[in-house]
Amino acid sequence: MLFSPSKYKQTSQFFGRLLFVILLTIILPLLPHAADVLPPLTDAYINSAATKYCISAKRRLQEWDKLIKQNQSKSEPEKLRLVNDFFNRIRYVSDLEHWGVEDFWATPAELLASNGGDCEDYAIAKYFTLVAMHVDPNKLKITYVKARVNNKMIAHMVLTYYTQPNAVPLVLDSLNKQIRPATQRPDLTPVYAFNGDGLWIVKSRTENRVGGSGKIRFWNEMKSRMGKEF
Repeated sequence: MLFSPSKYKQTSQFFGRLLFVILLTIILPLLPHAADVLPPLTDAYINSAATKYCISAKRRLQEWDKLIKQNQSKSEPEKLRLVNDFFNRIRYVSDLEHWGVEDFWATPAELLASNGGDCEDYAIAKYFTLVAMHVDPNKLKITYVKARVNNKMIAHMVLTYYTQPNAVPLVLDSLNKQIRPATQRPDLTPVYAFNGDGLWIVKSRTENRVGGSGKIRFWNEMKSRMGKEF
């Protein structure tokens, strides 16, 4: 007998574990980061938003749900355009005026339900929505920049999209609402970028990873509220 039953069992278990590891290696990169998944937009969740804010909040959240569900099969450039246009129509309002604090990062649902937000809220909402539409989160980064506006430099946030890791990213912005390559946005100077997986310092358009996005307090606070806003 070449193999005893116990040897055969051990060999089968070994190859079973090996196959499992191989499948994980293939499948996991295709899945959204756990931190990047939106809560289910259930009727109860949407109705709670309407109760807290107004009946218009329900309509906006339903339109958002429709945007995500009806455009899954579109090309990525088309998804970028649809999502950029959808959120850029939300009115701009400062955190101090809207939330009564100097800095507040709203969840996508809070942005839509309250019908107002500022630059980081737009960028965050675009990020989570594109991930929900099956855009690889590794292609997306929320990028803090210095923006030149009326000859003054202001703090600003945009969403950047990379076709390849080292490609020139496209910029999804709430100031200039047209999607353009970063090389066509000399008014923006990137400082740092992050997504659900990492944090990068940007110098001279070169990105250096410095850890995970868990270092960003406002990001953590925003994620902790997702699904429990209303």
